[in-house]
Amino acid sequence: MAVRRTAAGRTRSRRPARPPFGTAAPLHFRVMAKPQEKVSFGERLKQIGQVFSFTAKQDKWFIPLLVAAVLIPVALTVLVVLLTGGYIWIPVGIMVTLLAAVIVLNLRSNAAMMNAAEGQPGAAASLIENMRGDWRVRPAAASTTQFDMVHVVLGRPGLILLAEGHPQRVRGLLGGEKKRLSKVIGNAPIYDFVIGTEEGQLPIRKVRTTLMRLPRNLTGKDVNALDKRLGALMARPQMPKGAIPKNMRPTKGQFRQQRQR
Repeated sequence: MAVRRTAAGRTRSRRPARPPFGTAAPLHFRVMAKPQEKVSFGERLKQIGQVFSFTAKQDKWFIPLLVAAVLIPVALTVLVVLLTGGYIWIPVGIMVTLLAAVIVLNLRSNAAMMNAAEGQPGAAASLIENMRGDWRVRPAAASTTQFDMVHVVLGRPGLILLAEGHPQRVRGLLGGEKKRLSKVIGNAPIYDFVIGTEEGQLPIRKVRTTLMRLPRNLTGKDVNALDKRLGALMARPQMPKGAIPKNMRPTKGQFRQQRQR
C-alpha cells in the first residue's frame, strides 16, 4: 500500500487501483486449475479386463497367440537358467514375458476394434477423438436422413473432411460442405476422404495412419484461430438433408395440435 504526504503534513494511504471490469486479474489473484485426476490402479486393471474380453470375443486367434507369447519366453528363460545356472535371467524372462503379452494385446485389440468399426455410422469420428494429439472433431457437421454424414476434423495439417455413407449421395454432401467451409478457412489446406472399402476410398483401419502422415501446415495459433471461426460458423446446426423417413413423420393428430397452437 503506497503512502502519500499531504501539504498539511498528514499521511494518507492510497490503495492500488482496481483493474477495470472484464480484464484479467493479477497473477496472485488467479485461482489455479485443478490437475486432472489420475486413473487408479484398480480402474486401469478393469479397463484392461474389458479390452481383453472384447478382443477375445472378436478375434479367435487372440487367446492362442497370447498363450504362445507367454509360454515361449518362459520356456526360454527356464532353459537358460538350467544351462547357465544364473538366476539373474529370471527377472529378465519375466519382463520379456510381460512385454510380449502387452504387444499381442495391443495389436490384436486394435485389429478387433477396426473390424468392429467397419460399416458403423460415425466410427471414423469416434476413432479420431481417441487419437493422440490436438485433433478437434465435429462429428456429423453435415448429414442426411439416410445416415450419410461428413465429419469436420481440425488439426495441424489443416481442415480434414471425412465422409461416411453411400458413395453417390456423400459426394454431393462433401462438395457442399467444402464450399461452405471455404468461406472461413482462408488459405488453410483442406483434405477430404470418403470412408469405405471400394476403390478410391479410405478404409477405416487406415484413417489413423493417413492423418498422422499428413504434413503439419498450421501452427498452434493458427489452429486456435481457425477453430474459433469454425465454431462461429457451426453454432447454428444444419437440418439433415433428404426426405423424412415414414416412421419419423408426425401423425395427422400432431399436425392438428401444432396448428391449434
